[in-house]
Amino acid sequence: MKKVLFIALICSSIFTRDIQAQVITEAADTSRKSNAGIEFETNEHNFGTVIEGQIASYEFAFKNNGTEPLKLNHVKASCGCTTPSWPREEVGPGETAVIKAEYNSAGRPGSFHKNIFVKSNGGDITLTIKGNVVKEPEKPISPIIIK
Repeated sequence: MKKVLFIALICSSIFTRDIQAQVITEAADTSRKSNAGIEFETNEHNFGTVIEGQIASYEFAFKNNGTEPLKLNHVKASCGCTTPSWPREEVGPGETAVIKAEYNSAGRPGSFHKNIFVKSNGGDITLTIKGNVVKEPEKPISPIIIK
């Protein structure tokens, strides 16, 4: 019984060491510096006044200013009221693309300031949208003229 336990302990130790080496190798591979680059025309947009209930939309244009393909690994908004959409395919050197940000103003009167976090092999950046949501002004009631 002691021999079986000893053999199991040695096998477990070897397996754990192999897993740790694999994790370290994978971490080193992802930390390799890429020659892709990401450059936005602007990283902030102010919608100004938005009527409550509207979907405010803006496209952040960017360019791969590097020498390798650019891959957007993760794009996430700071809250559920903002929805980003982005290219899933690589953007070649010198090519341009957009990240579209949509803000749903329904039930959210007042000022807003939301972030979109972009992680890529060309660097990480935070995009910002902001504005002020107001209720739609009530339309005056037309007088009824009876003749």
